[in-house]
Amino acid sequence: MQSLQMSLYVIIFLVILALLFDFMNGFHDAANAIATVVSTGVLKPSQAVAMAALFNVLAFFVFNLSVAKTIGKGTIDPVIVDHYVIFGALVGAIFWNLVTWYFGIPSSSSHALIGGLIGAAVAKEGTGALIAGGLYKIILFIVLSPLLGFFLGSVMMLIVSWLFVRSTPMKVDKWFRRLQLVSASVFSLGHGGNDAQKTMGIIWMLLIAAGYSSEVDKGPPEWVVYSCYAAIGLGTLFGGWRIVKTMGQKITKLKPVGGFCAETGGAITLIMATVLGIPVSTTHTITGAIVGVGSAQKMSAVRWGVAGNIVWAWILTIPASAFVAAIAWWIGTKIL
Repeated sequence: MQSLQMSLYVIIFLVILALLFDFMNGFHDAANAIATVVSTGVLKPSQAVAMAALFNVLAFFVFNLSVAKTIGKGTIDPVIVDHYVIFGALVGAIFWNLVTWYFGIPSSSSHALIGGLIGAAVAKEGTGALIAGGLYKIILFIVLSPLLGFFLGSVMMLIVSWLFVRSTPMKVDKWFRRLQLVSASVFSLGHGGNDAQKTMGIIWMLLIAAGYSSEVDKGPPEWVVYSCYAAIGLGTLFGGWRIVKTMGQKITKLKPVGGFCAETGGAITLIMATVLGIPVSTTHTITGAIVGVGSAQKMSAVRWGVAGNIVWAWILTIPASAFVAAIAWWIGTKIL
């Protein structure tokens, strides 16, 4: 692909904007990793976010960069990518993250970014700029990731209930308070591995367009990888407390055993998707797992009205962020 003439200042500005989105991703999605462990009283909020931030960063040593490659090459045609498209995509994603954070709605930062890319690309070149195969895979997992989280969370809950049927509630609580530390850590590892790579993919697209990197490279430059993991870790460290309350208490009342099952089901889904290079929503995954845990006990244990509101936010995420991104793309062509 032919490199474009871009001011170094514009490139630096867009890299900073991308890292801001990555920070907000950690901030917004901190609830996914820590809501269950906080709401069950296993850890204090400050302890939980510190643990989640640590494992977000440790994901660097565990996972390859397959998700970053999907975002960088598998969503929109790299040929049409320029600083205006990147600007529009990031503004659309950041806007939706701010709106949903303000109202305490668990939505997907990942799909906000995908929506932003779609909106900016279509605004520039029409629907022909979209890569159907990559987008179909992402859209398929919008449905599959919460369903898989639901299935694994409910199955884990049933298995654990059967294994500990003769144990006293006090003994079960004691064991799963310890085990929940493990499950929350593994979920945070999966979160860092999948979500930080999405921002890497965006920055890599920008660097390829500007001629500072190449499509034949095995992945984004090392400084991009380090900075993205650091940004999402810092975002998680600051935490998004509005969403923690929704995730941890409003969907269903969780005990340590339920928190363990939800986190384990969600972690399995995330790690599998990351290994396969599929960008998925940690929000969708853990919400499905929490609902699965609640429904495994009894259907009335789930507040289906709250769950329904969350689903509506999921449905609106890509169209809303795409719409804002298209407007931001047009504004970018005037000011950048």
